[in-house]
Amino acid sequence: MPRLPAPAYPDEVRARLEADAKEIIGRYPDSRSALLPLLHLTQSEEGFVSRTGMAFCAELLGLTTAEVTAVATFYSMYRREPGGEYQVGVCTNTLCAVMGGDAIFDELKRHLGVDNHGTTPDGKITLEHIECNAACDFAPVVMVNWEFFDNQTPDTALRLVDDLSEGRPVAPTRGAPLCTYKETSRILAGFPDERPGAVEATGGAGPASLVGLRLAKGEGLQRVVRPRDGADAPPRDAAPKDTARDARPDQQTGTEAEEEE
Repeated sequence: MPRLPAPAYPDEVRARLEADAKEIIGRYPDSRSALLPLLHLTQSEEGFVSRTGMAFCAELLGLTTAEVTAVATFYSMYRREPGGEYQVGVCTNTLCAVMGGDAIFDELKRHLGVDNHGTTPDGKITLEHIECNAACDFAPVVMVNWEFFDNQTPDTALRLVDDLSEGRPVAPTRGAPLCTYKETSRILAGFPDERPGAVEATGGAGPASLVGLRLAKGEGLQRVVRPRDGADAPPRDAAPKDTARDARPDQQTGTEAEEEE
């Protein structure tokens, strides 16, 4: 049987979302470019991108629901089903896995009693494995609502989810203070984070991530490969200079050249 059309938002909710949506659409010369932030906006309302939310986006942008669905199902940051207040993502890509990410993920599944994309009965936590959190020098990494918790172990990860479940304060290793999944979605939609100190909070890359940048800038790293023009090549002979050694090879006598060899 074909599915019935998605129900509409209640009038009060639609009016509020429409005002925010028009602000978002006004940022773009082509309205369809606003689809990604609009999906985050609808996710901030329900905690996931519902059929109602996709119909809302399609109507405002002049798109078909099929076009909106294609985008919403492509990007992993959009939920398609209701989830928890905190989304706990464990990196299981190569480096994090080798450093313990797989063990963390398995332990959290056992402890929380859920599988990948599962949500705890109290609605607090949704668990998922993530292919890469782009923080390999802090491996293994766990993210909660896209905020970093670095250098995790099974024990620290268990304490983290227990604190979230019990409502105890939790501070990311770096970056902005933690907020709920819906609040995070609204920020990703492009609206200001009005929490005190949130904008000023930041976290830089670790030393391993910055080696390439330092090499590019030539900052205090020993050159491994000698330049082709030899400009930075060290002296070949540190012995006291004499006339024979200072002469160019093509000016040396045969005996001197043999002694040099």
